[in-house]
Amino acid sequence: MMGIFIRVSFKLKPMPRTKSEEKMVLISVHIPKQMLEELDELVRSGSFPSRSEAIRVAIRDLLIRERARGVEQGGGVLMSGR
Repeated sequence: MMGIFIRVSFKLKPMPRTKSEEKMVLISVHIPKQMLEELDELVRSGSFPSRSEAIRVAIRDLLIRERARGVEQGGGVLMSGR
């Protein structure tokens, strides 16, 4: 039996690689120690170059998902009910 593969692609605005490309804003967050340990493991394993980059990617992906959900629901609000 042959499988069917569907390729889906998205055009995303590239993330800035240096502070000179886009002004970065420093924020502070509190996260459980276990999350921090897992985040550090992603950095140690080479999945991300830094904690900051991993968090930027996670936030970008969340925003993309929320925008898509808003479009599907016909809403113009990025994150409703939060």
